Amino acid sequence: MSKFQFHSNTSQTVGVELELGIVDTDSMALSNRSSELLATLPDDISESCKHELMQSCVEVISGVCTTVSEARVDLSGKLRSLQHSADNLGLGLWWGATHPFSHWQDQVVTDDERYRGLVRLLQEMARRLITFGLHVHVGVDSGDKAVMICDRIMQHLPLLLALSASSPYWEDRDTGLHSHRSKVMEGLPTAGLPTLMRNWSEYVWLVNHMEETGFINTIREIWWDVRPHHNFGTVEVRMCDMPGNIDHVCALAALIQCLVKYLSDRIDEGTYQFDCHPMMVRQNKWRAARYGVAATLVDTFDYSEKTVAEIVERLLGKLRGVAQDLNCESELLMVREIAGRIDWADRQRLILQKAGTREEIVKQLIQQSRIQ
Repeated sequence: MSKFQFHSNTSQTVGVELELGIVDTDSMALSNRSSELLATLPDDISESCKHELMQSCVEVISGVCTTVSEARVDLSGKLRSLQHSADNLGLGLWWGATHPFSHWQDQVVTDDERYRGLVRLLQEMARRLITFGLHVHVGVDSGDKAVMICDRIMQHLPLLLALSASSPYWEDRDTGLHSHRSKVMEGLPTAGLPTLMRNWSEYVWLVNHMEETGFINTIREIWWDVRPHHNFGTVEVRMCDMPGNIDHVCALAALIQCLVKYLSDRIDEGTYQFDCHPMMVRQNKWRAARYGVAATLVDTFDYSEKTVAEIVERLLGKLRGVAQDLNCESELLMVREIAGRIDWADRQRLILQKAGTREEIVKQLIQQSRIQ
C-alpha cells in the first residue's frame, strides 16, 4: 500500500495551468501538431509548456507564485513565446473549453505510454476528451486541511463554472448548454464532484483501494472538480472552463486563492462544519452548465434562488479583506465585471449570429485572447 506524503506549504501560494487548443489558422480547425509546436520552444520555457492527452492541446503552467499578479507576469511571458512559435507554424491558440466544430474522432492521442494506458482503460471516454480547462493550485499546510477545504469549497464550485462557461458547441452543433465540457468530463469514472472525505488518511486509503483494484492506474487519474495534490501541497480547483482571456483567468485565480485562504483561516480559528447537502451542489452545477453566468443558483444556506451577480456581490464582501492580504484585490474585483456581462459561451453564439460561420468564432476569439 502506497503512502502519499503531503508536501505542506506555509502560505497560500498560487499556481495556474491553462489548457489551450491548437488550431490551424487557415481552416480554424483543431490541429494535431503539439509535438511540432513544443519542439520549437526556447529552453527557458519548454518545461512549462507540455503535452496533453491529445495532440491538439498544449498545457501552459505557471511557476509557484506568491500573488496572482506574479502568476500573470509569468504566464504572459510564456504565452508570448508560445504565440510566436505558433505564428511561425501557421497555428493559433484557442481559449475556449470546447472547439466550435472540430470532431473528437479526428484528434490524435499523444504518443506516450501513460496516455496510451488511459485510452486502453477508458476507451471512447478518453478519446472524446477534446476539452480545455483552467486549473488553479493554492498552497495549504496539511493534508487534513486540504481534504477539509475540498469539502467546504464544493458549495462554491458551481459559481466558478458559471463565471467561466465557454463551451456551448460540440462537434459543429450548439448543445444548448453553456458548459458542455463539464458534461464531457463527467463521463469519466473519477471526474465530477468529489466524494466526501473526513481526513487525509481516508483520502490515502481511497486512492490505494482504487489503484489496487485496477480502477485507476495512478493517483494522477483522479480528475475531480477539486482535489488535494500531495506533491505540490495544494488544493487544486479543476472546475473551470477555459476562459477567453488572461484577465478572466487571473480574476478566477484570485477568487479561488481567496476562497482557499478564507476557508483555511476559518478552520484554524475553529468552525462548525456546515453540512451542505450534496444534491444542492449537484443541482447548482447543472444550472451553471446549462445557463452560465445567467443562471440562478440555490443558496446552500437558506435554499433561496439568487443570481450569479447577487452571489458574487455577497462573496466579494466576505473576501475583500482576504484579497487585500493576498495583494489580489484588483483581480478579485474583476469577478464583478464578469458576473455583469454575457459569458464566453454567449459571446461565441453572438459572433456566429453576426458573422454566420463557426470559423469566424475561432478567428475572432484567437485574436482577442492574444497576449500583447
